[in-house]
Amino acid sequence: MKITLTVDDQTIQTQDNSSVLSACLSAGIYIPHLCWLETDAPADAPAACRLCFVEIDGFREPVAACAVTVENGMTVHTGTELVRSLQKTALKLLLSVHRVECKPCPANRACQLQTIAKFLGIGLGCKPFERVLKEPEVDARHPVLDYYPNRCVLCGICVRICRQQHQQTRLSFAGRGFDTVVGYFDADPDAAADCLSCRACLEYCPTGALVQRLSDDGL
Repeated sequence: MKITLTVDDQTIQTQDNSSVLSACLSAGIYIPHLCWLETDAPADAPAACRLCFVEIDGFREPVAACAVTVENGMTVHTGTELVRSLQKTALKLLLSVHRVECKPCPANRACQLQTIAKFLGIGLGCKPFERVLKEPEVDARHPVLDYYPNRCVLCGICVRICRQQHQQTRLSFAGRGFDTVVGYFDADPDAAADCLSCRACLEYCPTGALVQRLSDDGL
């Protein structure tokens, strides 16, 4: 069934089980986001990045657009002063634990942090927050991938994509709090070959935190 809603004074239509974020993106209305997948139902959306805030008439406070199911007649505001303030704060918090070295990063010019910062009209600095980085700079425990913790925004997309692609998960969160990282679990002897043939985590990573390791001959 089609649902009609109003977003920023624009009338749009979408399926009745869609999230507000999905409906807006499908209509060409951009809302910053990092952790959402097209397969996410609103009830299952992680809402971890805290970037897709919107205001909805009748709601007491801003909500994550990925986690709200559309309703007929709903009125959504994606660019209010409060929404932009929340999004800028969320982005700066992510940048406070992110090494901003764009040139050598494989995601340069395709990085979602760059896209969101440009959309919000701010740079890649993190003031007033202090930048704190993790050690080591590179985790090479995976047989064919290198993981860069200081590029990772812990969106969880690689973990969820891995679960969708394989019956036995090879990637998962490890650690707690600031020390949380994406960890590798050697599920079986064929893991390396499976990862090379799959590459879904590489393709979906929004910030270049996962990189295929070059072999000795540069391939």
